Amino acid sequence: MDTQEYERLTEKYLDCIYRVAVNGCNTLADAEDVVQNTFVKLWERTENFEDEDHARKWLIRVAVNECHSLWRSGWKRRTTYLEELTEEPVFSTPERSELYFAVQNLPQKYRQIVYLYYYEEYSIREIAQMLKLSETAVKSRLLRARQKLKGDLKEAWNE
Repeated sequence: MDTQEYERLTEKYLDCIYRVAVNGCNTLADAEDVVQNTFVKLWERTENFEDEDHARKWLIRVAVNECHSLWRSGWKRRTTYLEELTEEPVFSTPERSELYFAVQNLPQKYRQIVYLYYYEEYSIREIAQMLKLSETAVKSRLLRARQKLKGDLKEAWNE
């Protein structure tokens, strides 16, 4: 991969990979590490991508793997952060705020699939390929996430 192609892919997919990393990590610092590691692996990649879609899927898969590696590391399991993520986004309506926090409270395996399906607009088949899961597993997790969100949001609306 030449420098020009690397710079083009980095500029084009930096935001997407950062969002995937924030979704998979608890802190912005961890997310930034994941993004950095992802783009280092892109730089080290020797073969070219088939097309633009292949490049995007490859980068997301690497970012997801980096998140998993972070969570599996012994250092991460024994570390407690002094400062947790405190910057909260500002929403135009209270409903959007409630939905955002409900999604953020989902277990990571559900939150990741909800993000890829609704925000990145990948199909169930594409998500299954990226996460190396069966399509049935993706459908089940998406269904469970929706059910949990429905219950959580119903409780918030009844209060």
